[in-house]
Amino acid sequence: MQQGRDMASVYVERWNAAAAAGGTGACPVRDVLDRIGNKWSMLLIMTLASGAKRFNQLHREVPDISQKMLTQTLRELQRDGLVSRQVFDTKPPSVEYRLTPLGHSLIEPFGHLIEWANESIKTIQGSRADFDRT
Repeated sequence: MQQGRDMASVYVERWNAAAAAGGTGACPVRDVLDRIGNKWSMLLIMTLASGAKRFNQLHREVPDISQKMLTQTLRELQRDGLVSRQVFDTKPPSVEYRLTPLGHSLIEPFGHLIEWANESIKTIQGSRADFDRT
């Protein structure tokens, strides 16, 4: 746990140094978070983490996403180099989506976020309830 606190201090120090130097204007963190922080990207990346999937399989595994949003999110992830799309010459043509090496590199950071969320959700819900009572 101490190492986590030490790393947190390093990250805060780097952030503050960049802010002091005016380096938060064109912030790469904001650019990346705009993509992976949306409602569907993380779900699709973690769904694809277990292997390549076809469109309809993705739609079944993330059932509350519309076909339009699934298509749009996959295209955005493909544009960012996180997901690749392979078309097979079959009749009818079939398409398969898989994570790229860059996409795979997100699994561990997402795993840390998932663990943190699972550990923190009761505290967060309690804070929300306390806030809403005031």
